[in-house]
Amino acid sequence: MISPLYWDDGALYMLDQRLLPADEVWLKMESAEDVARAIRDMVIRGAPAIGLAAAYGMALALPERVVEPDGEDEVRGGLDAREQENMNHLFEAARRLEGARPTAANLSWAVRRQLEFASDIAAEGGDLHKALLERAQQMHREDVEANRAIGGLGAGLLRDGDRVLTHCNAGALATGGHGTALGVFRSAFESGLNIAVYATETRPYLQGARLTAWELVRDGIPVRLIVDSAAAFLMARGEIDAVITGADRIAANGDVANKIGTYPLALAAREHGIPFYVAAPMSTLDLELPEGRGIEIEVRSGEEITHFRGSRMVPEMAEAVNHAFDITPHEIVSAIITEKGIARPPFAESLTHLFEGGAEDA
Repeated sequence: MISPLYWDDGALYMLDQRLLPADEVWLKMESAEDVARAIRDMVIRGAPAIGLAAAYGMALALPERVVEPDGEDEVRGGLDAREQENMNHLFEAARRLEGARPTAANLSWAVRRQLEFASDIAAEGGDLHKALLERAQQMHREDVEANRAIGGLGAGLLRDGDRVLTHCNAGALATGGHGTALGVFRSAFESGLNIAVYATETRPYLQGARLTAWELVRDGIPVRLIVDSAAAFLMARGEIDAVITGADRIAANGDVANKIGTYPLALAAREHGIPFYVAAPMSTLDLELPEGRGIEIEVRSGEEITHFRGSRMVPEMAEAVNHAFDITPHEIVSAIITEKGIARPPFAESLTHLFEGGAEDA
């Protein structure tokens, strides 16, 4: 199974996704700052994957062996001064990691989960580095399990012979393994369904062309690459049966933030009577956010549009605006597939129902 990151001998290793599919290069991360930089520079991307990276990054913020408190110099909250210093290091690491990319919910979710866990361990006088590492590894395992559950539920929405469109990369490379949207395709393929995947190239970073196609070819799943602007034309010709994408943040009402270009796909799908599904783990939900307009949209360097492999491709005086994500309104989302079940409209009720442990098909 492909996984974009692993822990070995005191360091985190990441597959440099900027170099795929030509080269498979693993980079060694030895500090929280290394991880934050890797997230910011797109060494690793995909909401669940950067959440996991951040969880490991929190462990890297501390040395492998934390000196046990000696009971002296106690400070507010009952922490030894050295343990308080360790917590200060973690708060600083959390600030850097959360600031690396603002849109994905999984990033802040993972960092805050590690901070809360660290506070409990510090109060007990435990080894913070060891505890945070073990928790990150547990989160990694849980993510793979969640993806497999999403895959199984999503596969039940497809029929033999379906031609399914996806956008960007929501595969194993974007998660701890197996994938969300691509996890649905993998699970469908494993169950014997004969499906074909249409993948958009996904400008400007070409995640669909470089990453999604690479993953599906490795797995022997038929994939057809198209330019982003061809999707509506194929729908009009009756060549697409469903659309499945991932998500980076989902508001309480079901509004979905995902890679820029997702919104027009959902509009085209509605126009042509094609279901538009979103596959994402529960950690992508932000139920504290009432609607999508409150989601911070990352704006990346215009050079990703104006340059290719270091060479400028457009006139010098032309400016580029590079929004990395857009918001798809809940009204045009057919269903949201999570590891706990499939949420359907009205999402304000069904997502809360799943979050509180409700029935599988809400």
